[in-house]
Amino acid sequence: MKTKFKKMEYLSFPPATLLNPTPVVLVSCAEKEHPEKRNMVTVAWAGTVNSEPPMVSISLRKQRYSHGLIASSGEFVVNLVDEAMCRAVDFCGVRSGRDVDKSLETGLRYEAAEGLSVAPAVEGAPVQLSCRVKQVLPLGSHDLFLAEVAAVRVRKDLVDEKGSLRLEKARLVAYSHGVYQKLGDVMGFFGWSVARKEAYEKRMSSFRNQTKPERVNPKKSSR
Repeated sequence: MKTKFKKMEYLSFPPATLLNPTPVVLVSCAEKEHPEKRNMVTVAWAGTVNSEPPMVSISLRKQRYSHGLIASSGEFVVNLVDEAMCRAVDFCGVRSGRDVDKSLETGLRYEAAEGLSVAPAVEGAPVQLSCRVKQVLPLGSHDLFLAEVAAVRVRKDLVDEKGSLRLEKARLVAYSHGVYQKLGDVMGFFGWSVARKEAYEKRMSSFRNQTKPERVNPKKSSR
């Protein structure tokens, strides 16, 4: 299998963080001694770093309100973001929890996170990853929080009758160079480049025939 690619011209840019797109996640956290002090912070610099044990990372500036909360408790929750949440999630990235109660402003609600004692999760998020911090790496402008995934909760409407996770139904959002974007149509699946035609058609038909789950928009932010 060979694909012909058109020769393109390039321009040189200064070194920069142009690894795009990135996931949009809403990180929820709370202060250890005063768990009623909770916050949601929008993070684009988040990623998977290990499989066994499952580990993720998030990067935060030291000045961010959530940095201190996570440093005090050693816990946070990575909440994946769908289209219905996107406007509220943007608000959570441009307003500080020092100044406003983001739950009251956006309509996003906290709920107990599985496997954690301090940090809450965000109700309605497609997936909630409960995380315990294992290491903090100062990198310069940001600190990198390396964390082990302690528990995972998935919205029931994203699991089919066979018990398989259908995350392509979640209408997740990506972030690319300052712009929020919807994910497009399914192009293929892991291993599709070497799959037999019959197997490819069978698998792809399941994506084409799926129905999108109904989602209720949180109330518009008052910004």
